[in-house]
Amino acid sequence: MPYALIIVIGWLYVTILVAANETGFVAGIVSFLFYGALPCGLIIYFSGAKVRRQRRQYREMMAEKARRDENS
Repeated sequence: MPYALIIVIGWLYVTILVAANETGFVAGIVSFLFYGALPCGLIIYFSGAKVRRQRRQYREMMAEKARRDENS
C-alpha cells in the first residue's frame, strides 16, 4: 500500500501540471478528473482490497467467537 500512495502522489502532481497547461478552465478540470482523480481512486481502491478482506474476516471471526461465548 505505501508504494501505491507514492505512485498516486506522483501521478496527481503530473496531472495537476497537465491540467494547468490546458487552454480552458473546464478542459483543465476535465483532464484532471479523467487523467488524475479517477485512475488514482481506482489504484487506491484496488490496493486496499487485501486490507478490506482481512478486516472482514477478522470481524466475522470475532462475531463467531462472541456467539460461542454467549452460548457457553
